[in-house]
Amino acid sequence: MITYICRNRDEKTGHDLLCTGLRCETSVCPTCGGRAEASSVIYWCESCKVPLYEDCCPLCGGKARSLSADVRPVFPEERLLLEILIGDPFCFREAAVWNGAGNHYFVDGRRIPFSVRDLKKVDAGAVRETYEKLKPVNDYDVFDRLIRRFTEANRGRFERMTEEAADYIRTVAVGSGTADLFVSFSGGKDSTVTSDLLMRALSSPQVMHIFGDTTLEFPFTYEYVERFKKEHPKTPLLTARNREKDFETLCELIGPPSRVMRWCCTVFKTGVIQKKIRSLYRDRSRILTFYGIRRSESRNRSRYERETDSPKITKQRIASPIIDWMDFDVWLYLLTRGIDFNEGYRLGYARVGCWCCPNNSGWSEFLSRVHLPVQTEQFRRLLVSFAKGIGKADAEEYVDGGFWKARQGGSGVAYADRSIVAFQPCAAEENTLHYELQRPVSEALYELFRPFGYLNSDMGRERLGEVFVLDKKGGILLKLQGRIGARMFKVTIVNHRIAGAVDVKTAGERIYCQITKYQMCMGCLACESVCRHNALSVKAEKDGTAYRISDEKCTRCGECVSHFTGGCYMRKVLTIRRKETGRGRNKGNPL
Repeated sequence: MITYICRNRDEKTGHDLLCTGLRCETSVCPTCGGRAEASSVIYWCESCKVPLYEDCCPLCGGKARSLSADVRPVFPEERLLLEILIGDPFCFREAAVWNGAGNHYFVDGRRIPFSVRDLKKVDAGAVRETYEKLKPVNDYDVFDRLIRRFTEANRGRFERMTEEAADYIRTVAVGSGTADLFVSFSGGKDSTVTSDLLMRALSSPQVMHIFGDTTLEFPFTYEYVERFKKEHPKTPLLTARNREKDFETLCELIGPPSRVMRWCCTVFKTGVIQKKIRSLYRDRSRILTFYGIRRSESRNRSRYERETDSPKITKQRIASPIIDWMDFDVWLYLLTRGIDFNEGYRLGYARVGCWCCPNNSGWSEFLSRVHLPVQTEQFRRLLVSFAKGIGKADAEEYVDGGFWKARQGGSGVAYADRSIVAFQPCAAEENTLHYELQRPVSEALYELFRPFGYLNSDMGRERLGEVFVLDKKGGILLKLQGRIGARMFKVTIVNHRIAGAVDVKTAGERIYCQITKYQMCMGCLACESVCRHNALSVKAEKDGTAYRISDEKCTRCGECVSHFTGGCYMRKVLTIRRKETGRGRNKGNPL
C-alpha cells in the first residue's frame, strides 16, 4: 500500500520544516505544498504464499503481515542461480521466491541469509558451468502456479491501477492524434508496460515508438526489441543510435564513464534521441511523449512530475502514466496480461539499461560475469588499460575494487589538456585578448560565434582573417581576427551585450566558453540537445566536427553557450586543476 512522506526542507537554511516526516495521503504535502515521497508496504499471506497489496488476503480472508517496501518475482532462472550460490541446487524448487527492496531474498515469506558482497570472491566460471548443466531440467511448473495465484489475489489492485492509468492517458492525449505522440521505448519492463497501456487506452496500435539504442544494451534487449516488432507489426518502432561514435574508442580517449559523470548517456542516448525527435516532428505544433519513468526507481526521480514540458524540445509535453507504480505493480500488470518482456529479468537483472553502467549493482555485475563472460572480460581489460594509462599503481585493484566508478574529472587524461585556454590581454586595445589555440583556426571557430550575433566578413580585412559579429541593426558587437590554419586568435569586445551578458566580464566568459568548445568538441551532441529551437546541428567530418548554427532559427538566447561548465559538456566531464600555461592564466573569466 502506498502512502507519502514529506521530506522537504527550508531552501534557505536547509533545516527540516515542521511537516518533515509527516505522512500524507497524496503526493503533495498538505502543509508545505511540496512534493511528498512515496512510501509503500507489501504484505504476505502465509496461507496462500503470495505477496499482497492489501493486508487482508482476498483468497482466504486471512490477515497478512508486512513483508517489504516492494517486491519483484524471482523467476526459475534466477532461483537456480541463487540455489547454486547457496550450495544446494533446487532446494527452493517448490517454494515461492521473491526479491524485496534492498535486494533481499524471501523464500515462502522468510528472508534468507545472502550477501552480494561475497560474490567478488566467487568463481563465476564454475557457477556458469553448473548452471548450464542444470538449466535443462529447471522447469516453470511451480512458478506458473504461484504466479496465477498472485495475479488472482491482486486482481483488485490490477483493475484499479490499470483503469486510472488508462483514464490519465486518454485525458492527457485529448487533442493529439497518433501522429502527434510517441512512446520512449527502452526495451525494459517500464516502457513495455507504458506501451501496452497506451495502445489499449487509445485503441490503436499505430503509435510511434522510439528506441534509444546506446550500443551498450544487453543482448537480451536487442532480442526483445526484435520480438516486439514481430508481435506488433502495425506499430512503427524507430531506432535512435549514434553511428558516428564508438564507446570503447571514447573510453580510451576520455576515460570510462563514472557515477559522477556518465558521459555515455549524453553521447549515446540523450543527444541522438533528441535529434531523432526533431527530425520526425519538425513541423508539429505539439508533441506528446510517453515515458515509463517511476518515482520509486531513485531519489532523483522521486520528485518528478507526472506531466511536464520538456526542458529541451519546444512544444514537447512529457507524460508518465505509471510514475507512482511500484515494481510490484509493473510485474502484476505484465504477468496478468501475459505480456512478453526482456529475458534479462528472468536471469535476475532488476534493471536492463546499459550492461556496463557504473551505476549497476554488485548483483548485476555478478550476473554479467556469469551470463556475459566475453563482454565482461573485454570491458575489464579496457578498464585496466585505462587505469595503467593514468598512472594507477595497482590498476587491477583499482578496477576490481570498483574505484573507477568514483572517478571525477580528467586527471591523467591527455585529452583533458584541451580544456586549457591560453591567452594574453592586448596592451594596445581595450577589452581585447590574444588566444593561443591548441587547434588551428578554421571556419568552425567562426561558426561558434554565431550565437552572439550575425557574422560579417565583408567589413573585415580578408588577409588578417577579420570577421565582425553584428547585432540585428548592424551594430558591431565583436571583432574577430585569425587567419585560417594559424594558432593565434584575437577577440575584441566592442559591445558586451552578447548571449545575455550584462557586462564585459560576463561577455568574456561567454567567449571563453566558445573557444573551449572549439578545442574540445568531439561531436557529443550535448549542445545540440539543449537547443530548444532546432537551430544547431553537429556532424562528424573527416577533418573534425562540423558545427552549424542557423541564423534564421537561432534566437541568440545563449543556452548552447553557457549551459555546461566552461561551455562544453566534455569540459565538464574532464575538469582538471587549473594550470599556469606561461602565456596567461587559465581562468573562467579572462577579462
